[in-house]
Amino acid sequence: MDWAEKYRPRHLTDLVGNKESIRQMLTWAQNWTTDSEPLLLYGKPGIGKTSAANALATDMNWDVVELNASDQRTKSVIERVAGTSASTGSLLGSGRKLILLDEADNLQGNADRGGARAIVDVIKKASQPIVLIANDLYGLDAAIRTLCMKVQFRAAQARTITPRLKEICIEEGITCDISALDDISGRSGGDIRSAVTMLYAATIGRSELLSDDLSTSRKDNRSTIFDLVAATLHKNPTRPLTDIAFEVDETPDTELQWIEGNIGLMKDQGAICKAYQAVSRADEYLGRTYKTQYYTLWRYATATMLLGVNDAAFGTGGFMKIMPPDRWRRMSTAKRQKSAREQLLSRLGRTMHMAAGTVRSGYLMPISLLAEHNAEEYAEEFSLDTDQLDLLIQDSDIAKSIIKKIEDRKKEIEKELKKREKEEAKAAQKSRKVAEKQRSLPAPSKEVKTDSPTADHQEKQETEINPDEKSSKAEKNRSQSTLFNFGG
Repeated sequence: MDWAEKYRPRHLTDLVGNKESIRQMLTWAQNWTTDSEPLLLYGKPGIGKTSAANALATDMNWDVVELNASDQRTKSVIERVAGTSASTGSLLGSGRKLILLDEADNLQGNADRGGARAIVDVIKKASQPIVLIANDLYGLDAAIRTLCMKVQFRAAQARTITPRLKEICIEEGITCDISALDDISGRSGGDIRSAVTMLYAATIGRSELLSDDLSTSRKDNRSTIFDLVAATLHKNPTRPLTDIAFEVDETPDTELQWIEGNIGLMKDQGAICKAYQAVSRADEYLGRTYKTQYYTLWRYATATMLLGVNDAAFGTGGFMKIMPPDRWRRMSTAKRQKSAREQLLSRLGRTMHMAAGTVRSGYLMPISLLAEHNAEEYAEEFSLDTDQLDLLIQDSDIAKSIIKKIEDRKKEIEKELKKREKEEAKAAQKSRKVAEKQRSLPAPSKEVKTDSPTADHQEKQETEINPDEKSSKAEKNRSQSTLFNFGG
């Protein structure tokens, strides 16, 4: 069994480092209410974020419902798995369920379409604690990020990792030189999971590990696209740019877009012009590559854009905030607007009983003019979100305020309904207790008959008439019948 999983911390006290972050997590869990913010754990991989979340659930006796990047995380999947779990109680009677969304910053592409918006909806409607985990805080959708309480996890220091490795060696019955463990801890770069994996690889088939025979490989520290762009914009990179580009797990056309998007960080206009010339020439090589399917030309495109831009930069240096290509942001915005427009036309068409194309060509403008005068009513009537309402009234600030107002009103209504349901449940419980109490009382005893006359006896006595009274009444009736009988 993999040691990283075998020796995964089961309780918060077993975690290495990040004591302040763990304290924040525990305080959040102990004081959690339905009004509490979700918890967002962020930091580099392998430093204990997921383990901390699972250990927290164990210590709090909470069930865990996990959804990670290996699953499809479309809107429907998130609403079915996380949404249902976040609004219902635990089946095991623990009272709480921890909704754990791992690698939340990897919601991208067709597989996770609509996932970010679904997470926002789940967060707003949740009645169970939610923890999101991300490697890159700013890779997470801003709408999700603003709703969460953020807790940062930092890389563990080597001196804190070594004692943990020593405990594992003792548990496995392996004799390890402390200098070998220090070496492994230093090579891990603060990644606890990597340190445990390297120790496992180094001790396979051994009962003793010394510093002299340590042959673990270093942690994978390949360069990223950020390293490549930063090195390209510096006059004297520490390593050859082609070597860095070879390590980066991106195609040349993606590298080209990153470099083009950050050329604006140069301060000299002449340098910017020269850099764009190099990028343009590299783009020609890429075009020929895709046209002829002759991928050997990729190396010329890579060399032209890297060396050409680096030559134009002539020592830009200093702190630079490397950002993803701006065209990606514009494409994402355009895609979101297109989706919002199609959904808006579809909803209007269903309500007006006509095709979406007919609404677009002949009715969208009149509806927009009407919506400007009563935007809130239109938003509620057609269940519009911020983007769809913005398309109608062409004012994003007003659209945001109106949607927020509607959502706040819905929350108040939900709170009132929950309050009423609780009151009704208490009343029903109270009535059941009263009924059970009455059933538990002894049955009333039968009354003992006495010699005194009862009401029935008195009635019977009153109805009994002596013979003399009967005869006198009969004579009186005969005399009255004779007096009024004129017919003879």
